[in-house]
Amino acid sequence: MNATPSSEPVPVNTDGILDRLAELRKADAPTHGGRVLSYVYDPGLAALDELAASAIRSVQHLNGLDPTTFTSIGVMERELLTFAGQVLHGDADVVGSVTSGGTESCTLAVKIGREDWRARNPRRAPGDRARIVIPTTAHAAFRKAAGLLDLDLDLVPVDPATGVPTAADMIARLGEDVALVVVSAPAYPHGAVDPVREVAAAASAQGIAVHVDACVGGWVLPFWEAAGGADVPDFDFRVPGVTSISADVHKYGYVPKGTSVLLVRGRDLQRHQFFSVTDWPGYPVVNATLAGSRSAGPLAAAWAVTQALGVDGYVALTRRCREATDVLAAQVDEIEGLTVLGSPDGPLLAVITDESVREDRRVDPHLWADEVRTLGWVLQTQPGLVQSDGTRLPHTTHLTVTPVTADVVDELAGALVTAADRIRGTARPAPEQVLAHVLGTAAPGVDPHAALAVFDQADADAVWNIVRGALLDEGDGGPTVPTRLTPLLSLVEALPPHVSGRMLVEVVARISEPQSVPVEPTASAG
Repeated sequence: MNATPSSEPVPVNTDGILDRLAELRKADAPTHGGRVLSYVYDPGLAALDELAASAIRSVQHLNGLDPTTFTSIGVMERELLTFAGQVLHGDADVVGSVTSGGTESCTLAVKIGREDWRARNPRRAPGDRARIVIPTTAHAAFRKAAGLLDLDLDLVPVDPATGVPTAADMIARLGEDVALVVVSAPAYPHGAVDPVREVAAAASAQGIAVHVDACVGGWVLPFWEAAGGADVPDFDFRVPGVTSISADVHKYGYVPKGTSVLLVRGRDLQRHQFFSVTDWPGYPVVNATLAGSRSAGPLAAAWAVTQALGVDGYVALTRRCREATDVLAAQVDEIEGLTVLGSPDGPLLAVITDESVREDRRVDPHLWADEVRTLGWVLQTQPGLVQSDGTRLPHTTHLTVTPVTADVVDELAGALVTAADRIRGTARPAPEQVLAHVLGTAAPGVDPHAALAVFDQADADAVWNIVRGALLDEGDGGPTVPTRLTPLLSLVEALPPHVSGRMLVEVVARISEPQSVPVEPTASAG
C-alpha cells in the first residue's frame, strides 16, 4: 500500500519565545564587563563572541557520537588537541580527547588511573580497592569521580598559610594500592601550583600515574611568563612522570561552555579511557568520553577561537590578566584588615582576614564580599575547613581575574576599599550561632546534638522546610537565596558535611523542579 504524505501543516508558534528568554536573562548575573569575578571568563573581545556563535550555528545539527560520519568533527578535535599539546609541551607520545568540561576530564583521568592499576595488579584479591591521593585543595570533581568509580579517597592536608601541600606529605601516601596521584596547576581555592615535579618523580619511580589538574590554569599559565609575570613552577609534560593533564578551554581559552581537553602521555594508557561495545545487535559503539551523542557546537567554537588567537593572542590576553591581577593584589594588601593568602602563581586570588592587625581593624572576607555585592560586583565566598590533621584553612573570598578586568580595575579597586571601610571591625555571625538558629528551627527545644539527628531521618520535604524557614529570603515568587551569603557559608563550616550537603542539595534541586501545571488539551481532528 502506498502511503500519501500528510499535507497538514505542523503547528509552530514562535511568537514571544525569545522575548520571554530575554526577560528571564535580566535576572542573570552579567557574563560580560568584568562585574562577576568567578564562573565566566570574558576576554573583552566582541569579535570572539561572534566567531564562536557563528561556528556553533554552522555545526548545530552534527552529532559528535560518530566522527566517521561527520568528519569535520575529527579534524577540529585533532587541531584543537594539537594546539593544546604544543602549549603544554607534549611530544609525539601525547594524545588526547575533547570533553564537555573539567569534571568530565578529571573523571576520565581517574578512570585511566583505575584501569591502569587493575592492569598492573591482575592477581588482586576480590574486593581490593585502589586509592587516589589528592590534596585537600584538589577540585571537588575528583571526589565525585572517586565515588562514581568506587575508589578510596586519600586527602593530603595543605599548609594553611600557602594553600600548598608539601611534596613529602604527598609522597608519604604513595603505595601499591594507589591508582592515581593528583596535583593542581593551580589549585582553584588559593591559586597556587602544587609541587608537581617532586611528586611526579616519586610516583613515577613506583609506576603510579600522575594527573595534573590544569583545568583553570592550562590556558593561562603557559603564557604567564611571556606576559611579564613571575616564573611559574613546572607542571606540564616537560615534567617526567606526568601522565595526564586536564585543561578547560572554556575558562582561559575564552570559548563558550563546555569544552575541556584531556591529554595523556602514551596511547596504551589513554585507551583505558575508552568505552566500546560490539556484542549487541545495534551499531558498534565506541566512546572516548562519558557522553554518547554530543553537540559539536562547543568543539567548533573552541576550534575557531583558538585558531583566531594563536599563541600571540593568548599572550596578549594573559598580559591583561597579569596586569589587572597585580593591581588588585596590591590593592588588597593595602586595605587594612585584609591580605592575599600565600603567593598565587596566576590570575586567581584568595583573600583572608589579616590577623596581624587589631581585632577592631580586621575585615571579614565574607562580610566584605557581601558588601562588595551591594556596590555591583560579585566575588566568590569560600568556607573555611578543618583538615584531617586538625589544621584549619581560613574562610576566604576568591577573585578570578580575566582580561576584561583590566578595563574596570580602578573602579573595582575603589569598590573593594569602600566595602572594607564599611564593615571593618564587624564580626561575621559565629558558626555556632547560625547552627543554633537552624537547629532550633529543625527541632525546637531539642538538644543541638539530638537535633542534628533530625536530618538523618528527614525526607526531602522536611529538609526543605527547615532550609526555607532558617536560611532563605521570601520573595514574591517564593523563597530565594539570600542576597548576603555570610550566614549560609558560616553554617556550612559548622555543620557536618553530610548535613550541609543535604541542605544545599535541596536548595539547588528546588530551583528546577517541574511545576504542577495542567496541560491544555489539543483540539481533536473532526
